[in-house]
Amino acid sequence: MIHDFLPICRADMQFRGWKQCDFVYVTGDAYVDHPSFGHAIISRILEAHGYKVGMIPQLDWRDPSSITVLGEPRLGFLVSGGNMDSMVNHYSVSKKRRAQDSYTPGGEMGKRPDYAVVVYSNLIRSVYKKKPIILGGIEASLRRLAHYDYWSDRLKRSILLDSQADLISYGMGERSIVEIADALDSGLDVKDITFIDGTVYRTKSLESVYDYQLLPDYRELLRDKREYAKSFYIQYCNTDPFTGKRLAEPYGADHLWVVQNPAAKPLTTEEMDEVYDLPYMRTYHPSYEEQGGIPAIREVKFSLISNRGCFGACSFCALTFHQGRIIQARSHESLMKEARELTKEPDFKGYIHDVGGPTANFRFPACEKQLTKGACPGRQCLFPEPCKNLNADHGDYILLLQKLRSIPGVKKVFIRSGIRFDYLLADKNRRFLKELCQYHVSGQLKVAPEHVADKVLSRMGKPQNSVYRQFVKEYNEMNARLGLKQYLVPYLMSSHPGSTLKEAIELAEYLRDLGYMPEQVQDFYPTPSTISTCMYYTGLDPRTMEPVYVPVNPHEKAMQRALIQYRNPKNYELVEEALKKAGRTDLIGYDRKCLIRPRKGNGAGEKSLPGEKRLPREKSLPKKKKTIRNIHKKKGRSV
Repeated sequence: MIHDFLPICRADMQFRGWKQCDFVYVTGDAYVDHPSFGHAIISRILEAHGYKVGMIPQLDWRDPSSITVLGEPRLGFLVSGGNMDSMVNHYSVSKKRRAQDSYTPGGEMGKRPDYAVVVYSNLIRSVYKKKPIILGGIEASLRRLAHYDYWSDRLKRSILLDSQADLISYGMGERSIVEIADALDSGLDVKDITFIDGTVYRTKSLESVYDYQLLPDYRELLRDKREYAKSFYIQYCNTDPFTGKRLAEPYGADHLWVVQNPAAKPLTTEEMDEVYDLPYMRTYHPSYEEQGGIPAIREVKFSLISNRGCFGACSFCALTFHQGRIIQARSHESLMKEARELTKEPDFKGYIHDVGGPTANFRFPACEKQLTKGACPGRQCLFPEPCKNLNADHGDYILLLQKLRSIPGVKKVFIRSGIRFDYLLADKNRRFLKELCQYHVSGQLKVAPEHVADKVLSRMGKPQNSVYRQFVKEYNEMNARLGLKQYLVPYLMSSHPGSTLKEAIELAEYLRDLGYMPEQVQDFYPTPSTISTCMYYTGLDPRTMEPVYVPVNPHEKAMQRALIQYRNPKNYELVEEALKKAGRTDLIGYDRKCLIRPRKGNGAGEKSLPGEKRLPREKSLPKKKKTIRNIHKKKGRSV
C-alpha cells in the first residue's frame, strides 16, 4: 500500500497505477488527511476495504468540467459540505458574511457555495446522469428530513430531494458507507439499496417498506407549525440505533416518500481503535503550502479524540441527531500510540492540547443498559437531574490522563473540549476535580453554564443555576487547597428561546456581581435539527408543546447581547433602552448595583434617581501647558 495522500488529479492516479476510481469524494473543505476531518475517515475506511477513492476538494461549482478531473468513478460519487454546515461556515448569526474560512487554504472565504451539498450534487447530476450519488457529513445529516432553514427563513424539504442524490449516509458513517460500497460493488442498483441502517432513501411506494412510523406530509408541515413541532420530536425520539423506528416522510405533491432507516449501531472500542489507526498523513495536502496552509489544522494537530457521542443532550446542540447519545471511546493503548506519534512531530512543543470529544469527561455510556437496549427515548440522562441509573465515574479518564502525562516528551496535557460540571458533581469521588485543577488547567478553565436564569436553562436542557454555583464553589476551594490561582471562564448565550429581557438582565446582574465581562458572547444560532431551532421556528417546546417566548426581533436580540457586555461603552444606548423597556431603571445610576450611569455623568442640574446617593463632584485642575517658555523657566534660564 502506498502511504501518501489519496489522488486529487489524474497524475496521482497514474502514479498509483489506477485507470479509474471506485469512488470520487467531493468535499467543501480543503483536503486534510487527519481523523478530525470526516472526509479523511470515510476515504481511508473505504481504502482499507479495498476501494480506490479519489478526492475533489472545493471544486469550482461554476464550471461543470471541474467534476470530471478524475473521470467517471466506477461505483459512485460521495458528497459532503465539509466539517461544518456550509451556511454556518459562511454566515454569522446576524447573517453577515464571515471574513475567514478556516477549512480553506489561507483562510480565504468564497471557495465553496452556499448550500454546498445541494450545489455539488446537482452539478454532478448534470454531467453524470445515472451515476449513484451518496451524501454524507453534517450538512446532509442534519437536513435529512424536512427542516427549518434559518438563512432562508423557511421550512425546507429533505436535502435528498433538492440535491437529486440517491442516498444519505447520516450520522457517523463508518458502518453504512462500507455496506453501501459493498452493495454497489455486488452489482445492486442504488435504487434497491433500502436496507442499510444509518441511511435515508427516497421511494415512490411504501409497499416494500415495513415496520415504519408515518410522519405528517410536508404540505401539512408548511401549513401548521404545530404539526412540524410534533413531527420533529418524533424524529428526535427515534435517533437511537436500538430503539429508533424507521420513519417515512410523505411528499404528496411530488408523489414521493423519504424513508429514514434506524441509525447505525455504535462502534465498539476495537472498531474505534481501527478507525484512528488508519494511515492518515495527519496534515493538509502539500499543494496548499504556498497559500498558507489550512488554519483549522492548528486546533487539532496536537489533540486526541478519545470519544464520540454525548448524553448531555443540550437543546441547542445537534449531536443527538448526528453522533447520538451513546458514548463510544477509544482504548488507552490506541490513544497512547497516537500521543507517542505526536511527540515525534518536529513542531511538537510538549503540549497535548486536548483529550476529549464532544464532552471530554464522558468515557463510557451513561448506564450499562445503553449498550444493549439504547438510550431512553423519552428521558434524559442528566436533565433535569442526573438519572438514578447514571454511572458517574471518572476513574478510567483519570488513569488515561495519568498515562499520557507520563509519556517522555509530554510536558502538559490540557482539556479544552469542555467538561460537564453536573456530571463531575454526580461523581461522589472528587479525584477528577483534583486532577483537573492540578494538572490539566492552564490558569483558566472554560465551562458552559450558558445562562443563570432557571427558566431559560430548562429550555436549554441544562442543569439549574444552583448546580453551576456548587461547581464554582468546589472548583475555587480545590484550587485554594492546591495553592493555585486559576479561574473559570463561563460560556454564555444570549437570546435563546425562553429568554425575555427580564432573564437577560438577570444574567447581566450575575456578571456584575461576578465582576466579569465576557469578551465574546454567543447569540443563539438556529442551526438545522435541534430542539432549540424547532422552538425558534414554531414558538413551541416540542417536548411539551408548551408555548415558548422567542426573541426573533434583531433589535431585541441586540439588546439581550448588549446586556451581557453592559460595560462596553458602545453598548450604552442598547443597555439603557433595554433597562427602560423592562422597567429596571433602578439599574441606571451611581449605586454599586447599577449597570450603567446616566449618560451626562453626575453634573449639576441632574436629578437623583429614587434612593440614589449623590457622589461629590470631582474638581478638574487646569493642566499647565508644556511650552518652551515654561521648560526654560523651570531650569532657571532666561528666554
